[in-house]
Amino acid sequence: MSLEEVVLRPRFQINILQSSKSVLDRLEATKGTQTDFVVSRIENHVFIRIPKSRQHFWSPQLHIEVDEIDEESCELRGLFGPSPTVWTFFMFLHFLVACLFIGFGIWAYTNATLKTSYGIQVGLMLFMILVWFALYFAGRIGKATGKHEIVELNDFLKKTVGF
Repeated sequence: MSLEEVVLRPRFQINILQSSKSVLDRLEATKGTQTDFVVSRIENHVFIRIPKSRQHFWSPQLHIEVDEIDEESCELRGLFGPSPTVWTFFMFLHFLVACLFIGFGIWAYTNATLKTSYGIQVGLMLFMILVWFALYFAGRIGKATGKHEIVELNDFLKKTVGF
């Protein structure tokens, strides 16, 4: 994966000629052999995070699901993304801005129907558009800030699993 290929929440899917148990065991074994990443496992889901000491608000994490195809091969499905807390917060803000935009639109329509002034409401709708753009650019800045960490997580996975 090159830096130019990184999207907001990049996903990948890889078939590997190794059993799912061996892949999961390799990933779990890294808990005690390295300190560059925090690896946690719940059944066939593995989460690889940046340690708290190196983490910042935009630090990504890698969620890997290891599914068995047969006894000698498995499928890795991965998702790079921000921490669930950051992602939920950003989705909440987008939802809030959308609801406010619709609310101000209804308010403006009601005032227009009543033949009263609706300039403030239209102004607030335009402000919500500006807020949405600000959220968009904040997300882009966050993505750019965490790009090198996504590459580090990807390299760690490749080295550990051997694909």
